[in-house]
Amino acid sequence: MQLQVYGIPTCGTCKKAVSWLDARQVNYEFINTKENPPEEKRIAEWIQALGSQPMRNTSGKSYRSLGEEKKVWSDEQWLEAFSQDAMLIRRPLFVRDGQAVLVGFRGSDAAIAAALGLSH
Repeated sequence: MQLQVYGIPTCGTCKKAVSWLDARQVNYEFINTKENPPEEKRIAEWIQALGSQPMRNTSGKSYRSLGEEKKVWSDEQWLEAFSQDAMLIRRPLFVRDGQAVLVGFRGSDAAIAAALGLSH
């Protein structure tokens, strides 16, 4: 299994996720989206797998600076926005074997492990 974690190193939720993975000795690659923003094609795959709504970082400054029209944007409009500003993407975002499987880091250990394809 290949696991990638997309986020930024200063994000508290990303730190918590990385600590959780380390505690379970899970191998992963951390990709800093601030330094290495994901390509539009990859973001489109994530939207197809997860939907654009769960991917929105609604607590960030970038999101708040968008106009009210963001509430009715299509997936295509979100794809363009995510591609232009990776800080709009909720963190962390987990990709297992090339497929986006989880965005954010909430839920029980069992639910997170199941989403990531980890056996207890």
